[in-house]
Amino acid sequence: MTLYVVRHGRTEANASGLLLGRADPELDSHGVRQADAIANALSLSDPVVVSSPLQRCVQTAAAFGSGSTTDERFIELDYGEFDLRPISEIPKATWSEWREDADFRPPGGETLNELQMRVEAALDEFKGIAAERDVVVVSHVSPIKAAVAWALGAQAETSWRCFVAQASITRISTNGPTPSLHGFNIVDHLPEEE
Repeated sequence: MTLYVVRHGRTEANASGLLLGRADPELDSHGVRQADAIANALSLSDPVVVSSPLQRCVQTAAAFGSGSTTDERFIELDYGEFDLRPISEIPKATWSEWREDADFRPPGGETLNELQMRVEAALDEFKGIAAERDVVVVSHVSPIKAAVAWALGAQAETSWRCFVAQASITRISTNGPTPSLHGFNIVDHLPEEE
């Protein structure tokens, strides 16, 4: 069995290039199509489906049918005062400091190391379930990067070296002695934009 970590479908905020942390917009119409495409591509029989509590993830998880649950540990990084700001407005010096220090805290936000610890704790719990039954975790860009670091035994700084597309699928096997990354940022199932 496999642990699938998928990123939610598109929102208007994502499409506009805004940092989207704890703000809670719905999927846009393209994001709804992306959610359906994820569920169709995986076509799993009776998976355990868990998502971030934010509605863009809950809506994406709903494409798998009823029975999904939410887990706060899969919520997006808290960008604090940077939430819903255009990425282009974040000063270059701030980006540099953030990329160099996993303990950098956006004003009122959360560090990458804090996010890494909560995501790893959640994945450590779900890996046993995923050894017996397929598990789908619907989350956000930063927790997915943390999941990749967990699978690779890497540090939180690895997140800056990963790109996670909207509605992408990442596959992690938990059957061995350690997690193993089997697929990353899979997007061939996604519909064209209309």
